[in-house]
Amino acid sequence: MATLATPTPLPADIRLMNVTAAALATFGVVALVAVAVLWAAHRPVFAVRSIRVDGDLAHNSALTIRANAAPKLAGNFFTMDLAAGRRAFESVPWVRQAVVRRVWPNRLSVQLEEHKPAAFWIGGANADEASDKMVNTHGEVFEANLGDVEDDALPTLRGPDGSSARMLKMIGRLQPEFAAMDARIETLELSGRGSWKVELDTGAEVELGRGSEDEVIARTRSFIATLPEVRNRYAQHPLLYADLRHNDGYAVRLKGISTSVEAAKKK
Repeated sequence: MATLATPTPLPADIRLMNVTAAALATFGVVALVAVAVLWAAHRPVFAVRSIRVDGDLAHNSALTIRANAAPKLAGNFFTMDLAAGRRAFESVPWVRQAVVRRVWPNRLSVQLEEHKPAAFWIGGANADEASDKMVNTHGEVFEANLGDVEDDALPTLRGPDGSSARMLKMIGRLQPEFAAMDARIETLELSGRGSWKVELDTGAEVELGRGSEDEVIARTRSFIATLPEVRNRYAQHPLLYADLRHNDGYAVRLKGISTSVEAAKKK
């Protein structure tokens, strides 16, 4: 009976050559496929043909938004950087946030959120100058065409850079207090040293002083609660100025009269 011969193992260098050849062949195929995909992805057929804009459009039309953002978009459906696309749409006035998505085969879908203005803003080194900036309901500062603002009763916040969110929160706490004296805050100011001041629609100015927000609110509440005692004595003299920075009371200036709460109590 014949015995089958055992195959002679290939030399190590031959096996290495075979493995290398197979690897190179595989790499070549993958490279060709990748080149083909890249070539196809850059064809004009995949150019972005339309952009759909949805969401908040109170201060912009979809046409205006596309006209402003489209020149800043680069690439086609496959190659476009969506993060750069988002920034392009967010650079349009009044746009707070944009979400950009691809829609097969050649469209972009953009969902927008606009800034909702809560106050006018004057800040930093320009705290004494007019500004085209506003604060939205999130406490963020943004630039806007003030001619597009429909609510002329919005207050003005004036303070250091970076303080807009804190100031928006503070005016939200202070306004109900001054509403008790039938007044509305037109301007809230925060100095670089942390001192608060309000200007009211009645023309009066009130220095609220420094301290924690709770301390300033408590001081304001006490002032408003005791002010009628002073005003009843001088009913024909409107409040022009009040200074709450005194430890033992507050000073007020009425139209035609200058007095203090302690002096008023002694009369």
